[in-house]
Amino acid sequence: TLHLPLDRLEPFLDARLTASERDAVLAVIDRRVRERVPAAYITNEAWLGEHRFYVDERTIVPRSFIAELIEERFEPFLDDPDGVTTALDLCTGSGCLAILLALAFPDAQVDAVDLSPDALAVARRNVADYQLEDRVRLVHGDLFAGVARQRYDLIISNPPYVNAESMATLPEEYRREPEMALASGEDGLDLVRVMLKEAHAHLNPGGLLIVEIGHNRDALEAAFPQTPFTWLETSAGNEYVFLLRADELP
Repeated sequence: TLHLPLDRLEPFLDARLTASERDAVLAVIDRRVRERVPAAYITNEAWLGEHRFYVDERTIVPRSFIAELIEERFEPFLDDPDGVTTALDLCTGSGCLAILLALAFPDAQVDAVDLSPDALAVARRNVADYQLEDRVRLVHGDLFAGVARQRYDLIISNPPYVNAESMATLPEEYRREPEMALASGEDGLDLVRVMLKEAHAHLNPGGLLIVEIGHNRDALEAAFPQTPFTWLETSAGNEYVFLLRADELP
């Protein structure tokens, strides 16, 4: 709102706001408190680490533990991070994870798939902002349907994973987001089941599937008791993101 650099705010701590700046800040606070609109929708920006992304009501507000793992290039699980030449981001939303993939793996071509044309419009703006149009390809489609004959070294996804019970009790802020970006059936695993069924046809030998599933670890392990999920450590613990190698898929 005030267009100040977030990485060096200290020099501005003693600054005084003009009347118009004060009014702008108060208007943002008023919308956030009274209407419970997510701050990212009010300011049209969200951050993953040091990376800024445009966001509006057409897509979910970016938030993903996978962003932390991309920064580490999925080490030590990737045998050759420098050898990654193809990557896929399913349910890309605003395109933020696809963009982070392209930045972390500079030799990779990245496909970013989403079922929502509105979300892809937001993603297109973000891809352009990062000048990655030649390396991030946006695909309209339902999971793997849009990339039917493609194979990848790396597939990631932060899909809809909210179960029916949780959807019924979501706070107002989350209800401002597109429902299709949140809900995934009775147990929250509808999309993950499809990924586990079809990913083997889209991974190169030695490739990785990495998926964020929220609070559904117990439900997933109960549904796939023979599958050797590796649970990745993030800032929130090791409950939220799993990894499977191509030869471990059910």
